[in-house]
Amino acid sequence: MKYDVIIVGAGPGGIFSAYELTKLNDKLKIAIFEAGNPLEKRKCPIDGVKVKNCIKCPSCAIMNGFGGAGAFSDGKYNITNQFGGSLYEYIGKNEAIDLMKYVDDINLQYGGKGTKLYSTADTKIKKMCLENGLHLLDAQVRHLGTDINYVVLGNLYNHLKDRVEFFFRTPVEKVEKNEDGYTIVTADNRYECEKCIISVGRSGSKWMETVCADLDIPTKSNRVDIGVRVELPAEIFSALTDELYESKIVYRTEKFEDLVRTFCMNPHGAVVNENTNGIVTVNGHSYEDPEKHTDNTNFALLVSKHFSEPFKDSNGYGESIARLSNMLGGGVIVQRFGDLVRGRRSNPERIREGYVTPTLAATPGDLSLVIPKRILDGIIEMIYALDKICPGTANDDTLLYGVEVKFYNMEVEIDNNLETRNKGLFVIGDGSGVTHSLSHASASGVYVARYIAGAN
Repeated sequence: MKYDVIIVGAGPGGIFSAYELTKLNDKLKIAIFEAGNPLEKRKCPIDGVKVKNCIKCPSCAIMNGFGGAGAFSDGKYNITNQFGGSLYEYIGKNEAIDLMKYVDDINLQYGGKGTKLYSTADTKIKKMCLENGLHLLDAQVRHLGTDINYVVLGNLYNHLKDRVEFFFRTPVEKVEKNEDGYTIVTADNRYECEKCIISVGRSGSKWMETVCADLDIPTKSNRVDIGVRVELPAEIFSALTDELYESKIVYRTEKFEDLVRTFCMNPHGAVVNENTNGIVTVNGHSYEDPEKHTDNTNFALLVSKHFSEPFKDSNGYGESIARLSNMLGGGVIVQRFGDLVRGRRSNPERIREGYVTPTLAATPGDLSLVIPKRILDGIIEMIYALDKICPGTANDDTLLYGVEVKFYNMEVEIDNNLETRNKGLFVIGDGSGVTHSLSHASASGVYVARYIAGAN
């Protein structure tokens, strides 16, 4: 039960760590421990008919398993340092971009060939945004789609399964330091390794806190993003999505000077539930296959909040808001924009009579009873600002689903090699608090693998 390298977590960081390690040194004995299931056995029981709401599975099939939370995302790999994390602060801007492009090449090689790479370079949309108080961030975006992303992950697993030992449905309880490296403790056994890479994603945030406390690894509070998911007819945003696919747009509110941003734009996509630590929030997907397209586009509007003194638990704050939504709506709440600005709750009849057909069965309600006023005021301001560049955004029938919460792990203290003060223990991906995206998390995995193999 002794390995050269043990990887905790089979999300994008863990997958690309294993890929690069096996490529650089096929003699290494590597194991990956994952709390969830293999890719083909990841199945959420919510079918909209027999099971309409989250039943709190022991391991959420959407958040855990091979591929991590990104397995059922819409497979957007953003090649940029302007958002998606601060990996470049540790390894350098050029190195970060080069690694993200390398990850993109691998994705194309393993099933993503033929998918489109979008870019903000030379777009007139940036000028249009600036003229209306909005700021478009620069990026290249590879859109695999939920369907092609699944194919790529399946091919990567087939490549790795004979080179790496996988332990699925095997949560790691503790990571202990010993004389020769580390001991990985599960419910049934103990495993030794010289090097350990932790890549547990956002869903492993609470577990990561215990590891840092046990091993005396300093951390600092990170932000939490709180907002709604907007759903409207695809034609309204087509001028942006046809050219850029995903637009990362930032707006500074007049009232509070808070920053509100678009996130995870899904042209012709669907709104979906997400479960984080037993809390049901909302997210969005889109597919590459035209036959799976819907008539709607969805995207998130998020406001970041960071707490330091005397309250430091940013994630706890976000969780309390999400739990309030779950308490009032039994899960996700949906409200027409027209009802929100008029100060009335939406009901099933108003939703049915609207011109936007919901893609998620959510509970009609009143988001103003859930989302703090300052955040909600900022979201409303942003919708009116977006209406200037995409007329129709502020229509009465535009749907708002809430709440959408993006939890970020506390930022773990790591050096420029993404190594903790405990030599041989690396923390990568979104679990480190350093990356917040598929591309950055994957790139961090490649970087650490090259360091361990002596290739950096």
